[in-house]
Amino acid sequence: MRVKYCLYIIGALLGAVGLTMFFPIGWALYYQDAGLFPLLSSTVVTLWVGAALFLTFRPKQKLMMNHREGMAIVAVGWLAAGLAGALPFYFGEVFPSWTDCVFESISGFTTTGSSVLSDIEAVPRSLLMWRSLTHWLGGMGIIVLSLAILPFLGVGGMQLYKAEVPGPVPDKLKPRIKDTAAALWKVYVLFSFLLCILLMFGGMDLFDAICHTFGTMATGGFSTKNTSAGYYDSAYIDWVITIFMFIAGANFSLHFRALAGDMKCFWKDSEFRFYTLIILVFTAVITFTVYGSNYDSFSASVQYAAFQVVSICTTTGFATADYELWAPLAQAMLLFLMFLGGCAGSTGGGMKCMRIQLLLKQGYHELFRLVHPRAVKHIKLGGRTVQQSVMSGVLGFFVIYLALFVLSGFLLSATGLDVLTSFAAVVACIGNIGPGLGSVGPAENFAHLPAFAKWVLTLCMLLGRLEIYTVFILFVPEFWKK
Repeated sequence: MRVKYCLYIIGALLGAVGLTMFFPIGWALYYQDAGLFPLLSSTVVTLWVGAALFLTFRPKQKLMMNHREGMAIVAVGWLAAGLAGALPFYFGEVFPSWTDCVFESISGFTTTGSSVLSDIEAVPRSLLMWRSLTHWLGGMGIIVLSLAILPFLGVGGMQLYKAEVPGPVPDKLKPRIKDTAAALWKVYVLFSFLLCILLMFGGMDLFDAICHTFGTMATGGFSTKNTSAGYYDSAYIDWVITIFMFIAGANFSLHFRALAGDMKCFWKDSEFRFYTLIILVFTAVITFTVYGSNYDSFSASVQYAAFQVVSICTTTGFATADYELWAPLAQAMLLFLMFLGGCAGSTGGGMKCMRIQLLLKQGYHELFRLVHPRAVKHIKLGGRTVQQSVMSGVLGFFVIYLALFVLSGFLLSATGLDVLTSFAAVVACIGNIGPGLGSVGPAENFAHLPAFAKWVLTLCMLLGRLEIYTVFILFVPEFWKK
């Protein structure tokens, strides 16, 4: 492990994060709000630290990155970006403690959307823009972004791509990783632009449209309003956001292929069909559950049910209704969706539909073997045989995911939180969803939690965004041995 080389790359990543802070600085100048000094100070500090690491540890010759260094850079780099992202909140005195600043920043970069802000609308708009921008950067990945815009680093990027891109198997669209990253970001920017325009047609001003676009396409969920997207009370805005949340929860490689002319790629993809079926079925059941009891209009029932199902399944976390007032069946179904998540290769979190598919197929495979013990049968997905190494990785991920969920839930319960709040908060943070149930439901936030609980959940957010392995591998002794 070449530690100096890793610090050199992390310095470049911090420099990229510092440069992105100029975007909200422009808004601070436009609105002449109190966020200008905190953002300028944060930019200077972040760029200075990034430049110091970059120049101090810059290698004399071009080096190739191995997979262990790639994972270390992703894990530490993501944490470094989260700490840098907390500086504007800290200098702006948005929160009473550094813990809250880090929690909010990590929640942004990991596209979780869990917040400790009690009065969002009282915060300077430029800082709200930075808060939402962390979503958009983290959505497709600050690592992939750096590969696309910082090719001068001259490093082998596939190690970073494998460590960062969500899903069991990264989908390489182009022969060179830089081209793959650029292709993904072009699609991401295109959809972001379209969504922003559509939201402005619905009555949002440019500022709110950009912020909600960042939260939607990144499946993050930070809003500029205390009542989230429900503030606008608009069926048009609800449906537009619902559609684009659904798009963001699908594999972006499919969007790339569709834009290239292969429109049939969606229905050829078994994971996308599974993802669509889950959303349609859950929306239908919840619609009939809330119709008549919570909403008198059937169209309103469909609207609110579809929004919350897509928001939770894609791990966006926007809210237009307090679903804790819904029937227990509806709440239970939403709780299941918190574990499910979006598709592999999407900006969504959770366990991913592909993993759930493979686990179900593995379960059926074991039943088949009991009936036909001598039969040779392979697990297939999309007509292709799934390698045993992939299945082992999926099963290992599932076990570690559940173990982390249980252990973190116990730790939160030890702080005195009730059982529902403890475990709902954990699944909301590991799955990068945002709101949970209990006292961290859609009508509340995470501000009241003890500091220890916030640090546990901050770690959960990082683990969930980087899909556990990338962070846990750093604690395996063999990782550091030659």
